[in-house]
Amino acid sequence: MITVRFTVRPGQGDASGFDLGDMSVTGDFGTVDSAGHVPDQGMMIYLSVVQLLDSLSDFLRGSTPVLSFTGADSSFSLVVRRSKNGLSVAGKDGVVARTTAPELAHAVMRAAEDLGRGLPPEDTVKSDWEAALAEFRPLLSGG
Repeated sequence: MITVRFTVRPGQGDASGFDLGDMSVTGDFGTVDSAGHVPDQGMMIYLSVVQLLDSLSDFLRGSTPVLSFTGADSSFSLVVRRSKNGLSVAGKDGVVARTTAPELAHAVMRAAEDLGRGLPPEDTVKSDWEAALAEFRPLLSGG
């Protein structure tokens, strides 16, 4: 079981592709979360999700054994590793989830689609956002 959540921090004015936000991944072994750390691990959330979608897409389509992700303008990081039984997802304190590629892809896509509803259509990040989602979507059906 794995749950991914992307959130925008409140109080930033009108929604923008450059908003600060947080990323959280919860699995059977714990949670890795960018919120609540000193120093702050918040990130430019829309740009970070685009980066995550792009790198995870390449990772899931390829055979590289490890994906290391760091949020845009942040020290928050995730590591996804292949194993003989699927994938593990870890933060700096260790593994939080063991999962499958389809389950991870669906969890990330659900969270991205939820977050994307807040991005204005005229925003400069919107085209990158939509391109990343379109590139990632075929992974949900095994493509």
